[in-house]
Amino acid sequence: MIPVRVAGIALDPAGQHVILLKPIDEAPGEGRILPIWIGAQEATSILAAVEGADTPRPLAHDLMRTLLAQLDASVGGVAVSRITDGTFYADITLKTIAGERIVDARPSDAIALACRVGAPIRVAEDVLEEAGVLDTVTASDDDEDEALDEFKRFLEDVDPDDFRG
Repeated sequence: MIPVRVAGIALDPAGQHVILLKPIDEAPGEGRILPIWIGAQEATSILAAVEGADTPRPLAHDLMRTLLAQLDASVGGVAVSRITDGTFYADITLKTIAGERIVDARPSDAIALACRVGAPIRVAEDVLEEAGVLDTVTASDDDEDEALDEFKRFLEDVDPDDFRG
């Protein structure tokens, strides 16, 4: 498993949200980045957690965090574990009084929860190899405009079906 961070959230030309996961040990603008299409509510939830924004009422992932705390459970980490027929799958590792438990989840929900509780996020090597793209998004400030233009071209040309096995 490769430790990653949330590098950002973008919109594709169709207005769909894409979360961008970047291996922690790779420099900006180098290596690969994993785009995963997510819903608007999940994008909002992840952005709120990453930016530390307060929301007027708890979002679903805030509720998950509160429920886990009330049950004396914690999130040990989340993993984007596989991709099947273009669909990404994730696991949430919970640490409970009864021991470690693995829960199946959508990557967007797992990542939103991890961002709220400060849990590590990982991606399976074969998932990054199959669905990752060259990182032209997180380049240095000097290359920012060129990288952004190249990423926009990628989003214009890519179709989520391109990642189906």
